Order: sequence, then structure tokens, then C-alpha cells
Amino acid sequence: MHNNLIFLQDILLQTAVATAVYSTDDLVISFANPAMLNLWNIGGQVIGKKFADISADFQKESISEEILTVMKTGIPFQANDRKVDILKKGAWTPLYFNYNYTPLRNEKGVVYGVVHTCTEATKLHEAKSQIVNFDQMLSMAIEACGMGTYEIDLTTNEIKTSANFRKLWAVDSEITIDELTAKLHPDDRYLREKAHKDAMENGVVCYEARIIQKDNSEKWIKVFGKIIKHQNGDPATMLGIVQDIHDQKEFEVELKKKIKESTSELRRSNDDLLHFANVVSHDLQEPVRKIKIFNNMLKSEIADHLPDRSVMQLDKIAHSANRMQCIIEGLLAYSTIDKSNQPVEIISLNDLVENIRTDLELIIKEKNAMLIIDDLPEIEGAAILIQQLFYNLIQNALKFTKGNQPPKIIITSIIKNIDSVESIEICFKDNGIGLDPIYAEKVFTAFERLHSKNEYEGNGIGLALCQKIVNRHNGTITVKGEKENGAEFIVTLPLKQATENL
Repeated sequence: MHNNLIFLQDILLQTAVATAVYSTDDLVISFANPAMLNLWNIGGQVIGKKFADISADFQKESISEEILTVMKTGIPFQANDRKVDILKKGAWTPLYFNYNYTPLRNEKGVVYGVVHTCTEATKLHEAKSQIVNFDQMLSMAIEACGMGTYEIDLTTNEIKTSANFRKLWAVDSEITIDELTAKLHPDDRYLREKAHKDAMENGVVCYEARIIQKDNSEKWIKVFGKIIKHQNGDPATMLGIVQDIHDQKEFEVELKKKIKESTSELRRSNDDLLHFANVVSHDLQEPVRKIKIFNNMLKSEIADHLPDRSVMQLDKIAHSANRMQCIIEGLLAYSTIDKSNQPVEIISLNDLVENIRTDLELIIKEKNAMLIIDDLPEIEGAAILIQQLFYNLIQNALKFTKGNQPPKIIITSIIKNIDSVESIEICFKDNGIGLDPIYAEKVFTAFERLHSKNEYEGNGIGLALCQKIVNRHNGTITVKGEKENGAEFIVTLPLKQATENL
């Protein structure tokens, strides 16, 4: 028996739980382990001393009253998260404790002492406070955002909701899930059913629906939730929020309406513009043709009888008429390219380039130009448009040449995979006057000229037409170069088109 008491005393001395025993109504200290002495912040011998006489710096009076009450009544006392001010380094510091007072009874049941056990809970208290503060801040943030919260017990189907949830859902008090579902617009109830069914697989609920208000009006809400599972993996609880998105939905509807109206207006305006350009170009061709005919007739009949100055003026009329006709033809081509569908067919680019070489044979000989052309593949596209594309780019290279140097045009190609689409990249490189890089985008603008009409002939539509053709074939066209050091046009086109017509 004696050995057992020694063993028990050794355990109490080594335990990290502060433990003390008080006896008699004077609360004489019969036992105190090192953990309790450290808590009292005293050293040395305290056995036999009264609790009230120890020099520890803490709230001894209130503690003494609690111990005496246990001593007199024999009723255990327990306190959790109790604040006690203790003097540390000259300053009173609030600490938090969990402690118990347990009465000791003799064989007759008479209380002869009290066991005092104590553990510090300051860190736990701080953690709880942080959690409480976080919960309060989260609740404030949710409320400030106009959201409501809900919690569903997936075992009983009971639902708890916040005040803001009930306000958004247009209910006055807690109701059942079936009653909440009944508030949804009939056309939207399937959205909730599907979202909850999907949540059993992916753990997340998300859907948008309309709530029927008390005045039978509709309000758009967004519901988001997440399933919390038991340790065994079974669904336990669903936590979520509901958000008012009515204004957002109305804005989306109004925006879509305006976009539709703007798109329709833009399409109508564009059609009117193209129609105008088409009509004007057609109507202008005939008078220009007559100007050319009568000017030529007049020149052939009386040129020999006119002074050189008058002959020069007739030549200027002919030059202006030719330029007018060129502009009209370009305008007609630009305005009609979008108006007719072209069949997609297989095009031999080698044959196409040879045909263009034949068409431009005179200017090629005149300028002593050199065309170096790689072996080009076959592609799918609208033949008449691809012909126009190559013609314009080659003619452009022959036009903007240096006066003291024969033009040299190199056409190369390479097959590339661009965004998972097998494509061809074709480069048209020349040794002409080049261009300033700052105009790399400007050259594709319709009627945009970087040089005066006296320097180089043209209508300012050729490259804009090229870009239209490339875009129609789901490709790209870019240009790079340096002033007085040539230009390089780079065209990318899919080898195959996704549609039968363009």
C-alpha cells in the first residue's frame, strides 16, 4: 500500500497538469506539484502553508472562496476558459485556464480536503476568439454583399437559413425544402433538381433561377453550395449561399438587346454602303468609257492640227480617265467580294502563278523583272479569289520598284500547323522601295495610299482586297520590311476549308 502511494505521488509530481491539495477550512496546502508551483510563480517549500499566505501574484481571494465552497458543500466545481490576471515581468497579464476543484472524502463521507487541477487554455482561447471574429467578419461580408446563407442536414433534410436568405427567397420564417422549391419559377425547378443531382457526384451545387415574389413578380437569384461529408464518405451537410443577381440579369438582357439592335443596324448600314458602292461603280463605268472613246476619237481626228500643248492636255484626259476606270473597277471588286458565295475547289498554286505570270508578261519584260517561285502545293479555296490575291500581291511588288534596279520577286512556302490546323505560309518577298514598319497595318486599309498618285499608279484598294480574301479563307496576312530595303508579305491559309462555299 505504501509503495502504491509513492507511485501515485511520483505520477502527480511528474504530470504537466498543475495539481494541488488543500485541507481544513484554512486551506492548508498538503501537496503541490512543480507544475502548480510554476503556475503560482513561486519556488521553495509551500507544504503546510495556507493558500492565502503564499506570495503568488494572482486572484487568490476569488479562488479561495470557490475552494471553500467545495470544502463546505462537497459539490465539485469546474470552470472553463476562466480569465485570471497574473503579474508577469511587472505587468498584469490576462491568462485563461480550465480548472477543477474535487472534494476528498474520508471513509465516513466527510470532506477533509480539495484536489485542485488546472491547465492553461490561453492559446485555445485566442484560437476560439479568432474563429469567432472570423465568423463574424464572414457574416458581415456576406450580409454586406447582399447574400444569404443556408445549411441543409442531408440526413433529415432540415434546413437552417439566415435572415437575408429568407428575404431573398421571399419567405417570412423557416420552411421546408419542398416549400422553398415551390417558390421557384416552374420553368426553373428542373435546374435545382439537376444541380443537386450533380452535386452528389462532384460535391458542388450551382444554378441560377427565378423566385416568385409575393406580388407574383420574378427575382433572379444564384445559388451556390458545397457538400460536407462524414468520415465514411457519406454526404452529411450542405452549406451554401444565395445571391441576388436580378439587376445583373436585367442588364444582360438589355445588353443583348442593344447588341442585337446595333448588329442589325451595322449590317443594314454596311449593306447600304456596299449597295451604294456597287451602284455608283456600275453607273460611273459607262460615262468614263465614253470619255475615253470620245477622247481617243478626238485625238485621232485632230491631233495633227493641234499644238503640242493641246495634245498634252488630251493625253492628260486619257490618263485621268484610265485612273478613274481603275478606281471604279477596284471599288466594284471590293464592294462585291462579300456579296456572292464562291465554291470551294482544289487549286494548284503552281498553275495559278503561271497564269498570272502570263497575264503580267508585258510589265515583267518591260521592267526586266525576275520571279523566283518555289514548288507550291495544292490548297482548297475559291479559285477566283485566290487568283485575285496572288495577282494583287505580285502586281504590287512589280509596281513599287526602285528605278535603278530590276525587280526581283521571291515566292516561297512552308507547311505549318497553326492552332491545330494544317496550313501553308506563303512569303512574297521583293527588293523594291519597302515600307516604314509603322505603316505595316495601314497598308491594308481601303483607299489608303502611302505614295502620291503621281509617283505610283493605283486605286488604294488592292491590299485591302487581299486582306478581305484572306479573312474569307480563315487565314491571315501581314507585312514587314524596311524603307528602301524591300517588303515581305506573309500569307497563311488553311490547306482545307471547313465549308463547301465561301
